[in-house]
Amino acid sequence: MWAGVAFALAAGLMWGLVFVGPLLLPEYPPALHTVGRYLAFGLIALPLGWFDRAELARLTRVDWIEALKLATVGNLLYYLCLASAIQRAGAPLPTMIIGTLPVVIAISANLRDHRRDGRLPWTRLLPSLLAIGAGIACVNRVELAALGADVDPARYASGALLALGAVACWTWYPLRNADWLRDHPGRNPRAWATAQGLATLPLALAGYAALWAWLAARGSTLPMPLGPRPLAFVGLMAAIGLFASWLGTLCWNAASQRLPTALAGQLIVFETLAALAYAFLLRGEWPAPLTFAGAGLLVAGVLWAVRSAPQKDTGMPAEAH
Repeated sequence: MWAGVAFALAAGLMWGLVFVGPLLLPEYPPALHTVGRYLAFGLIALPLGWFDRAELARLTRVDWIEALKLATVGNLLYYLCLASAIQRAGAPLPTMIIGTLPVVIAISANLRDHRRDGRLPWTRLLPSLLAIGAGIACVNRVELAALGADVDPARYASGALLALGAVACWTWYPLRNADWLRDHPGRNPRAWATAQGLATLPLALAGYAALWAWLAARGSTLPMPLGPRPLAFVGLMAAIGLFASWLGTLCWNAASQRLPTALAGQLIVFETLAALAYAFLLRGEWPAPLTFAGAGLLVAGVLWAVRSAPQKDTGMPAEAH
């Protein structure tokens, strides 16, 4: 279990990078951030696929279709929603909404996968969920207060809706990804991460071409294909593609093979903590005391969840759990 927690922590540290990418290049539209990131992910996956060619050859047509679905929803659609939300509402609101993922996934997995993974009794799960929810509320109260009154309500609301769309995508993705990994326990998590990168590549290429044509049709002044700061764009996309996309997915796959889905879902809280830490580093300031308190509650909730062992169903009514 602790190896799974370590892999989930590593994934969270790398996934936190995606929250600062749109802030580092604000002049780039969210769609270009999305296709740029996953084009880099796909290109990185090509040489990695050569090393995993024997393992990839074992994948069936059904497996590749599943990788394509996961790439579409968990990669492209999720990041398009997230990057758009960050640029429309700023980082705090999307961080708050994405931060609810541990709660949403844990509840979904407890309802959906209890026959396979065992049921985390609600009486034991509830304190963890409450601590995580309270921690997220504390952290984001500070962040939302910093926004002030100079906010366009319509733009802010659209950012909130897009962040909810990202939550929906990333509630579906880990549940579906865990299904495949648990159904194929002998498969290499690295190869499955690479397969998702290879499945993403044609989608990202098509998206890049479509975006370029759309911008040209609109008479956009954005210089394509690499925008106004090509070196910064290529470097950032390569870093996020390697660390957040491929290596983060590899670590998450390894965690998903070792942990019940309900527990793994709560460990996505590490992504929220990492995103907040990177945001404060980018600002060059220390978090407020309430932010520290919120981070402590998040960590306490995670530790409580890890200590709770799932109970296998015994055919008893749900109330007995």
